[in-house]
Amino acid sequence: MALTLFAACDLKLKPFDVDDEGGHSVEVSRYDRLESQYLTTGDFSALQQMNMDYPIETRTLIEDVLRIGEVNDPQINHKFLAFFQDSTLQAIVSDAESQYANMDDINAQLTNAFERLRTFIPAMPIPKVYAQISALDQSIVIGDNIIGISLDKYLGKDYPLYKKYYLPSQIATMSREYIVPDCLSFYLLSLYPMHDFESRSQVERDLHIGKIMWVCNVALGQKFFKSRYITAVDRYMNANKNIGIEALLKNNDCANIAKTYLK
Repeated sequence: MALTLFAACDLKLKPFDVDDEGGHSVEVSRYDRLESQYLTTGDFSALQQMNMDYPIETRTLIEDVLRIGEVNDPQINHKFLAFFQDSTLQAIVSDAESQYANMDDINAQLTNAFERLRTFIPAMPIPKVYAQISALDQSIVIGDNIIGISLDKYLGKDYPLYKKYYLPSQIATMSREYIVPDCLSFYLLSLYPMHDFESRSQVERDLHIGKIMWVCNVALGQKFFKSRYITAVDRYMNANKNIGIEALLKNNDCANIAKTYLK
C-alpha cells in the first residue's frame, strides 16, 4: 500500500450526500473515467474537465504520483498523454475501466464503514473519495480530507501483469476487497500519526499500525486485518473497556501495550 461521468459537469459526485435518515452516503467520484477518456482518445474536452472539476486530483496525479512535471508546464498535457501511450499502460487503463465499470459495492462499503467510525469519532471529517489510474504507482493517495484510489493497483491476484512486477505477498493484497480496508487504514493513519515516529522502536511502530488496523476491523465489522499486534490491541481494549476508540488512536504510549499484551 502507499501514502496524496464522462462529459457532463453536473455528474461530478460530491464527497458525500446526506441520505434520508441523516447519514452520509460516500460515493467515489469517477475521475478515472475522464482520465481514461483523455488517455485513450486524446479528447481535449476530457482534459479540460479534469483540470476544471478536479484541479487538486490532477495536480496530485501529475506532480506527486506520476512525477512527470508540473501542471503549469506548457508541455505537460503532451507529456501526460505520451506517458500512457505504451501498449501495456493502455491495456491497464482498459482493464481498470472494465473491472470497475460499476463501483456500487465500494460505495456501500465506504458508507457503512464511515458511518460506524462516526459513531465512535463524531467529529471525524468524512473524506472526499475519487478513483484514478496511476500507472501502477501508488495504491492509495491521501490529501487534505481526500482519498484517491488507484484502480490499476486492484485488478486482482490473478492479473497476469502483476506477476512481472510484484512479489506474491504483494499481489495477494491487490484485489477489489482490499480497496475499502486500505482507504480506511491510510486515512486513519493520516488523522492519527505516531508522534516522534523516527525515534520509536519497531515494536511501537508495529503496534501503532496494529491500532489503526484494529479500528479498521471495527469499522468493517469483520476481522479483515490479522497480526499479533492487532491481537495485542484487542486484548488491551478488552481489558480496558473504559477506553474509547478515539482515545486509543490518540494514545501514543504503545510501549505499555507491548509490555502487557503483546505475546
